[in-house]
Order: sequence, then C-alpha cells, then structure tokens
Amino acid sequence: MGHPSTKSLAVAGLLFNAFVWGVCWWPFKQLESQGLHPLWATALVYAFVFVSIAFWLWRSGQLQSWRGHPGLWLLLLSSGLTNVGFNWAVTVGDVVRVVLLFYLMPAWSVLVAWWLLGEKPTPMALLRLLLALAGLFIVLKTPETPWPVPESLADGLALMGGLTFAITNALLLKLKDTPSASRTLAMFGGGAVMATLTAMAGLATGVVAIGAAPAWSWLPLVALLSLSFLLGNLALQYGAARLAAHTTALVMLSEVLFASVSSVLLGASSWDSRTLIGGALILLAALLSIVGPGHKAK
Repeated sequence: MGHPSTKSLAVAGLLFNAFVWGVCWWPFKQLESQGLHPLWATALVYAFVFVSIAFWLWRSGQLQSWRGHPGLWLLLLSSGLTNVGFNWAVTVGDVVRVVLLFYLMPAWSVLVAWWLLGEKPTPMALLRLLLALAGLFIVLKTPETPWPVPESLADGLALMGGLTFAITNALLLKLKDTPSASRTLAMFGGGAVMATLTAMAGLATGVVAIGAAPAWSWLPLVALLSLSFLLGNLALQYGAARLAAHTTALVMLSEVLFASVSSVLLGASSWDSRTLIGGALILLAALLSIVGPGHKAK
C-alpha cells in the first residue's frame, strides 16, 4: 500500500493530465480553423517535444537503448494511436460525444488487463463491461440506422483511441520498472510517428487535405500544446505507475467533466437524450470500477 501523500500526488497528477486532455480540443480546433489539420498539428507538437527530450537525454548521458525493453515499442504504437484517434476526433466531432465514446476506456481496460496483466475479470468487472457496452449501443443507435454503429469518422476514431488508451495505461503499469525517460520518449515518439504516418496515408487517399501554408500564428498554440502534453504525460506516468489500473481509469474520468463543461460553455457540443442516457451508463460502469466490491486498497 502506498504512502497517503504519494497516493494524493498520483491522483493530482492524473487530474492534471485529464484537464489537459479535456480542454485540448480548443487549441486543436483553433489550429484547424487556421488551416492546420489535427494530424499535422499532433505530429508537430509531439515531434517538437520528442526532439527536445531526446536532445536533453543525449546531452546528460541518459539516452538508453531499448534493446532490453521491447515493450517500449508497443507503448510507442499504442500511445501514438491514442493521440491520432483522440486529437483528430475531438477536432472534427462533437466534443462531449467523442469524449464519452473515448471513455469506454475503463470497460476496455477489463479486457486489456486480462490480456496484458493476467488479471482475470470478476463477475462485477464483466457487469461493468456489459453496462458500458449498453451505453455505447444507446449512444450509437439512431432512428436512421438499423444497427448501433459509428455514424461518423469522429465516432470511430474516439472508439479506437479509447481502446488504445486502455492498452497504454496497462503497458505503463507493466513497464513501470523501465526508465521513466525511455517511457516518455516512447510516448512522444509514438505521437509524432503515428500522426505523421496517418496524415501521409490520409493525403494519399484523399481523407486528409493538404491545408494552408505554414503560418507564424500557429506557433503560440503549438508551443502551448507541446508544454501541456509534456507536463500531462509526466503526470500520467507518475500516477499510473503508482495506482491500480481501475483507480487510474476512474480518476481519468474527470476528463469527461472538463471536456463537457468547457465545450458546452464555448458552444462546441450539444446534448440529446441518447447521449445523456448512454453516457450515464458508460459513466456508471466506470464508477463501478472503483466503488464496486472486490477491490483492494492500494
């Protein structure tokens, strides 16, 4: 069991990361309005931080080989896809809907923890999974569609991002004995590489537009996002490595609150009955992941 002050700091770190992710939609939308696609914005932000961290580690002699930690390559892939999914979806879709679909992450974590960490799901965990999936079906099922399937690119991206985020959190727990700097490098490298590859594939298939020529007006927002994601990433690593996976999932749910309040206040979201009912089930399933029976304190 961790020291109370350590646990409090870990929770505070996760809350900060949730705040960063909850409000990052605004600078991404501003950049898109200036002609910078969210994929290129993600690639720019993460490449800038990656190069900065790599240079600092090289200068301080802390740059280490990943040869003994092949799991870092999986972390690079999963965290990169998380950023591609979330940043793109939250820019082009309804913010609240995207965040709710993304936050099936606690439900996915039941399956991911079984696969990656060997944590066999309890009956309560399976009940949470069913509740979350019921919520997903309600959110996705519209009168115009015979099946509850994603109705937009943003829906699909949000679901993909939530799944890969659950994998990322499980990998952080599995790789907690690897050097922190290597984990950070893997996550920012993943954001840069996967966003660039996806953007290039999008250009080739016509899904992603070339956009406007580079502009100096992008710099303040790119710098803000770079610093915010760097600090948020460090805070996530600190928290996720010191708390149980289900506790991390619960605290990170505060992102729904940050995103909902900011997007409704700024007119980027609207609520309907399906979103409210389905969202309530998704959030209930997530809440049960920590307040339900069978959890040991950590």
